[in-house]
Amino acid sequence: MFELYLVRHAVAEERGDEWPDDRQRPLSRQGAERMKKAARGLARLDLRFDVVLTSPLVRTRQTADIVADAFDRRPPIVVVESLAPEGTDQEVLADLEAHARRSRIAIVGHEPNLGHLAARLAGSRRPFTFKKGAVCRVDVGALPPTQPGALRWFLTPAILRAIGG
Repeated sequence: MFELYLVRHAVAEERGDEWPDDRQRPLSRQGAERMKKAARGLARLDLRFDVVLTSPLVRTRQTADIVADAFDRRPPIVVVESLAPEGTDQEVLADLEAHARRSRIAIVGHEPNLGHLAARLAGSRRPFTFKKGAVCRVDVGALPPTQPGALRWFLTPAILRAIGG
């Protein structure tokens, strides 16, 4: 059994002239602070990640660092190009297969890709909608999955912050 934790990046700076290259747009100060509280909520759920896979964009890498830092045993972070906005579910699944020796994998990405991936993993015909900083857990029997997995939970960032105190 594999536990997959899909995490949407936290609130980033607004698009505009200050960030002409969207790949370089960082988290906002408030987004980073809120994500730290949400990540503490994940840690309080007594979770453990064997690895954190993240999109190469700055805001997702920053979110991945915040999530990893919340745990006493900090998991390694691996940048995965397939998690960038132009990546496909098939590419992500292929990259997940490369980590099949690990059973608890966090995946930090973007909407709408993350919502489509979560739906595919859970066997839903409709994409899930992730607020910035939301996390869901889908358990699958194999990597890549050969049949739909089970959605175990889907937590909003507000719920995670409440758990994190």
